[in-house]
Amino acid sequence: MVDVKPLLRADGLTRRFGGLTAVSQVSLDLHIGEVHAVIGTNGAGKSTLINMLSGEMPASSGTIALDGHDIGTWPQPKRARAGIGRSYQRTTIFPSFSVLENCRLSAQAAQPRAWAVWQSAQQCAHSTLAARAALDAAGLSNEPHRPAGLLSHGGQRQLEIAMCLATNPRVLLLDEPLAGMGAEETERMLGLLAELKRSHAVLLVEHDMDAVFRIADRITVMVNGTVIASDVPERIRTNPEVLVAYLGEAH
Repeated sequence: MVDVKPLLRADGLTRRFGGLTAVSQVSLDLHIGEVHAVIGTNGAGKSTLINMLSGEMPASSGTIALDGHDIGTWPQPKRARAGIGRSYQRTTIFPSFSVLENCRLSAQAAQPRAWAVWQSAQQCAHSTLAARAALDAAGLSNEPHRPAGLLSHGGQRQLEIAMCLATNPRVLLLDEPLAGMGAEETERMLGLLAELKRSHAVLLVEHDMDAVFRIADRITVMVNGTVIASDVPERIRTNPEVLVAYLGEAH
C-alpha cells in the first residue's frame, strides 16, 4: 500500500553550471510503497537530480523536504543519517573484502563510534547485526564470507544495495542498478525492488525500459533537464510527447 503523504518531496529543483542549466524546475514526490522511475536519454539530467536529492551536489534553486522537514541545505552525511541512501552507476564495493565486511563498513559509517576507537570492528555487535540484516534483505545471506570481487556482476549490484540498506535508509535513490545484467540477474533484482518498496520510498533511474514498465508505479520522463511527463506507466507508454522525444516514435 502506498503512503498518501510523500516521504521525500522535491519542488522546482534547478541546477546550473555557469550558463548551462542541467536540471530545470523538476518536482517529484517519493512515497513508501512505490517505485518512482526517472527515465530519459543520456544528458537528460537524471544523475544530477539524484546528486541533488542525496546532497552530493547543491541545488541552484528549489526545495527538498524529507518527512516534511526542509533538508535543502543539509550536507550529504546528514541526509544519509536521516535516512536517504543511494547507489551509483559504477560499482563501489571493496572487492578484496568479504561481502559481510563491505556491509559492516557501511553500517559503521552510518553510526560512527569514536569512543570505541580501540575496539575491533568485528566486535561491534550493532554494525554486524545491521550488516547481516542488510545481506538477508538483499538476498546475499548465503555467502557472507565470500570476497566481494568474486561475486557475479549482478551479485555485486545486489551487494551495493545491501551496503545501502546497512545504513538503515527510508529513501533509496538507485542509479541504474540493472546496468550490464543478464535476464536472470535482472529478474532477481526486480524481485528485490518489489520487496524493498514495501518499506522504502524508491527512486529508480534506469535505461532498461522493459524493466521500468514492469516495476515502476510512476514514471517521470526528463528531456534536456526538464520534465515532459510524470504519470502511471500505462499513460506514459501512450503519451505523445514521450513517444516522440524519448521512444523515438512520431505517432
